[in-house]
Parts: sequence; structure tokens; C-alpha cells
Amino acid sequence: MSIIQDLRTAFNRRDNALIQLLLLNGLVYVVLVVLNAVLGMSQAYGAQLLVARQLELSSDLGVLLRHPWTLLTYAITHRDFFHILFNMLNLYWFGQLIQEYLGDRRLVSLYVLGGLAGAAMFLLSYNLIPKLVEGPGATVIGASGAVTAIIVAAATLLPDYTFMLILLGPVKIKWIAAVLVLISIAGVNGGNAGGEITHLGGALLGFVFVKQLQAGRDLGMPVQAIGNWFIKLFSRRPAMQASRNDAAYRRPAPVSAGSTAVGRAPAPAAPLHSQEEVDLILDKISRSGYESLSKEEKQKLFRASQD
Repeated sequence: MSIIQDLRTAFNRRDNALIQLLLLNGLVYVVLVVLNAVLGMSQAYGAQLLVARQLELSSDLGVLLRHPWTLLTYAITHRDFFHILFNMLNLYWFGQLIQEYLGDRRLVSLYVLGGLAGAAMFLLSYNLIPKLVEGPGATVIGASGAVTAIIVAAATLLPDYTFMLILLGPVKIKWIAAVLVLISIAGVNGGNAGGEITHLGGALLGFVFVKQLQAGRDLGMPVQAIGNWFIKLFSRRPAMQASRNDAAYRRPAPVSAGSTAVGRAPAPAAPLHSQEEVDLILDKISRSGYESLSKEEKQKLFRASQD
């Protein structure tokens, strides 16, 4: 089938992490919708609960010990259509910025670490805060924690980057991130306390991730190392040599977020570029603005600024 071939192509492509994350969430949602419909019509409610337990994160540490993979699977699981819709829209909008300035691997690292940070905050809260401990065991699903990590990371890296919002007009993403965090804080006392807590865990991770990256430390390197190990384990092809864009992930350089080129990311190590190339790029900026530059031109300009 062409759909299966299209999916296979999307997951096999390099430098396609954002689309792969979107597809992964979408596929899990579709499979669960179909499976729940079949099980519901069959009145196999016990099977529905069994499936849910394999994916959702429980605050019960005993359940978690029997299902440790749920520390990750909860972050790609959705039941409600609008839940996944808003999460995927935010992932697409803000993920594009992270992908452009920090690259695919750091986008995946942020998603995974954001999900883990949200899970950690959820587990700590529901096992240490008296008001939450007193209630029955809670569960949480959704990519919100991971997506919030990406939103806050983008706002930390590119605070003055502007989005055009319907009815509001141009809004800097630092204010968008601040509002989302405040909404999560206000919602901790509401009916979705677990979800809001995961948002806060993801937000904290996104902020720390970029600040550490700016200091020359890549918190995502363990995630990338584990990912590379699994790729080698399940791939029959020899590992491809790291491309120029992959070099940055092995040895992160400090990230600058200057006012002229908003939130420019660490550039991969590469041969120095001639002054003529830099002059041409600067001429292009004067004619069409910084956002008219290609990804490669932004990286060349960043490298030149570090010399």
C-alpha cells in the first residue's frame, strides 16, 4: 500500500525528526482509536484496561515497577482528539525552531528528556505532596510535558522570535511560553493536576537544557548515545558516518542568542568560510532580512561570528 510505503519512507529519512515525532504520535492515536472501538463493541472492557495500563504512566510505584516503559510511552499516547491536535500543532510550530537552530537530534533529545522530566515531576508530586498522596492512584498520558519542554526551550533560545497569532497579532514567544507556564501553575489545583504537573516538569527541563547548551554542555548526549546504540542493534547496514550537521552533537559549542540574529544555535564544526561568503550573506541580510537566510547561511554566519 502507498500509505505504508510513505510511512516507511518518512521514518527512514535522515533529518526528518519532527515529522517522525508527529507521525509516531498520530499512529499511536489511530491504533488506539481502532482498538478501543473494536474492544468496546466486543464489550471486552478488561482488555481495554489492560491496553491502557501498558501505555499510561501510573503514580503507583508498584505498577510503575511492573511497567517501566510507561515512563516514555505515556508521552506518545492520547485518547482525546483535541488533546493530540493542540499538542501536535505546538510540537510542529515550536519544533520547527528547535530543528532549524539546534538540529534533529537535539529536538528528539528535548522531547525524550521533557517527557522524562514531566514523568519525574508527576511521580514526585503524587508520592510526596500530602494532598495528592491521599487520593487514589493517578495516571497521566499525553505529549504535553515533552511539547512544553520544546516550547520553553525555543523561548529560552529565541525569546524575541515573533509568532503571528489570530486576533492578537505579533507576539514574542517568550510571552507565549510564560502564559502557558502560568496556566499550568494555576491548573495544579484543578481536575487535571497530573497533566499540569508534567507540563511544569517539561518546562523546567526545556529551560535548563538550553542554558546548559549555551554553557557548552549537551544534556541530550546520553539520549543520542542510546539512540545510536539501538540503531546499530536493529540495523543491518553499517552506521553511516556522521554528517556535518551531526558533528555539533558530539561536541556542543556554546549557544548564542544575540539580538540581531535571534537565538542563533551552535554551528557544526566545519572549515572556515571566506570573508567573501560572509560579505555576501551580510548583503543578503541588508536586502531581505535575517529570516531570508537558508539554514546553511545562518550556520556560516554563526561560525564567522565565533572566530
